[in-house]
Amino acid sequence: MAHAVSVQARGLTLAHGERVLQRNLDFDVRQGEVLAITGTSGCGKSTLLRHLVGLQAPAAGQVLHDGVDLQAADGPTLSRLRRRMGVSLQSGALWSSLSVGENLMLPLELLSDLDAAQRQARARSLLERVGLADSFDREPAALSGGMRKRAAIARSLVLQPAVLFLDEPSAGLDPVASAQLDALIDSLRRELDTAVVMVTHELASLFALADRMLFLDVQAGTMTALGAPAVLMHEGPGPVREFLGRQGRTPVRSSPASPLQPDSLTWRAEVVRP
Repeated sequence: MAHAVSVQARGLTLAHGERVLQRNLDFDVRQGEVLAITGTSGCGKSTLLRHLVGLQAPAAGQVLHDGVDLQAADGPTLSRLRRRMGVSLQSGALWSSLSVGENLMLPLELLSDLDAAQRQARARSLLERVGLADSFDREPAALSGGMRKRAAIARSLVLQPAVLFLDEPSAGLDPVASAQLDALIDSLRRELDTAVVMVTHELASLFALADRMLFLDVQAGTMTALGAPAVLMHEGPGPVREFLGRQGRTPVRSSPASPLQPDSLTWRAEVVRP
């Protein structure tokens, strides 16, 4: 049985001024899966993420959430769609003038009907869930890099989103902290049945988390492969195999990390012709 589609990109073209970064991007994000967006530096990974959450308008094509085009949505509809998105940027983007707990409660104050006690209870619960139970009153500057990443993920979950967008979540972390963050993301998506769209160039995280990966080819200027990383490593086009082979003997999971079953998704690699 097919799983629900959360996000769709149709004929999407990304541009920076007159320069086209990527063109003709077509893919879906399905409920409960982790889709990794990857490729070499400068291919437009983070730019694509900004388009998917509506921070940038496409040069052509559409981004649809619940079947609604973000760029065509009216004010109330756009507000509803934004509430179903959780976003964690690479820097974490925590407000330095607010405590960690206040950072989590601010979206609830602005966008929910919860009272003060309920907002605090949800913020504390999420901080406990990400291993930061004692950080509610701490300033973001007092946290380590890994702790700030976890706090940012907790904040992205306060509105109970249907889709979680993560931009380079493990960038700048040591291998131990990176593995811990990977485990946290995997447990959260299992527990919440949340779709995760993750921009990453960290191959260990990609193989540990991604059900499918989307490869953006900087030379071709479009997506050239979409499929399970373990399959693409052996059956993908040459640039994809070369990219995935950089890590050498990467431990690849033998079964999908998510509860999705192979017969409900296209698990074999899809080579996308430019």
